[in-house]
Amino acid sequence: MKSLCGNNLETPFVTAIGQTTAKNTYTEWQTDNLASANAQNKQVEGADLANESRQPTVRVGNYTQIMTKVVGTSTTDRAVHNAGRSDEHAYQLARAGQELKRDIEARFTGNFAAIPGDGAVVARETAGALAWLRSNAHRGDGGANPVMSGGDNGSGYPTTAATAGKARLYTEALLKEVLGDIWVSGGQPNMVITSLKLKQTAAAFPGLASNRRDTGDQKARIIAGADIYVSDVGEVQFVPDRFCDNSSALVIDPEYWSVATLDPIQKRSLATTGLADRDALYTEIALRCHNEAASGVLADLSAA
Repeated sequence: MKSLCGNNLETPFVTAIGQTTAKNTYTEWQTDNLASANAQNKQVEGADLANESRQPTVRVGNYTQIMTKVVGTSTTDRAVHNAGRSDEHAYQLARAGQELKRDIEARFTGNFAAIPGDGAVVARETAGALAWLRSNAHRGDGGANPVMSGGDNGSGYPTTAATAGKARLYTEALLKEVLGDIWVSGGQPNMVITSLKLKQTAAAFPGLASNRRDTGDQKARIIAGADIYVSDVGEVQFVPDRFCDNSSALVIDPEYWSVATLDPIQKRSLATTGLADRDALYTEIALRCHNEAASGVLADLSAA
């Protein structure tokens, strides 16, 4: 399926994750985990087998959020030929579409709780990725995990965003710790999304140069931007994001995230007011976190 946001450089998180459909303004799904491996799984031949107790699934959800861009163009602007473009209205609509996709990236990578809305004054808001992560969250002193509406069992939706803690330097030791925790939890982290300054800090991690390689022709070489980091649990891509939280490293397994679309991006003509044409671009979407334990976060970071 074609990604909602086609520019990998502008919207790396939304481009990397999956696509699904929302059926309601509160979209729900269930998460579960495999039982721990049992090396003593054995039975006597001919034994009468009893049913096993199975771990219950956890029901979680998120609210959809309506995002809009409105473009109004006067009849004069539509009639004249501006330098470099023949239709000002079409040009502004295209620009608004790009802006809308950037808004989605900023929301989805941020530390935002979900808000149900009231259908009248308060708009629904979808929770961002940083408001989901609890199992593998490494925070500075005083930092606190987000709170779910269902309590400690992790059910429901994020009602309270994560609380910021004391800033600390972004180090390779911290990165290795969160990667290891995610792997032990069953995830396969392969992306670290950060601001450009934090990505540049990661490029100076001790010994990193010998662990870099080109993603194109697969020839081993040093990559100044440290695009690929060969960790103890596999290859991890360092990705800069213009719109992510500046003090967090979002460490993800993209397989466990998706865009849930209730209403895809589309154009809607608005009532004409005087000598101007008006159109709205809109979409209604939510972020799904299929299992928060498959990803993690290094919060409260500062660049070197």
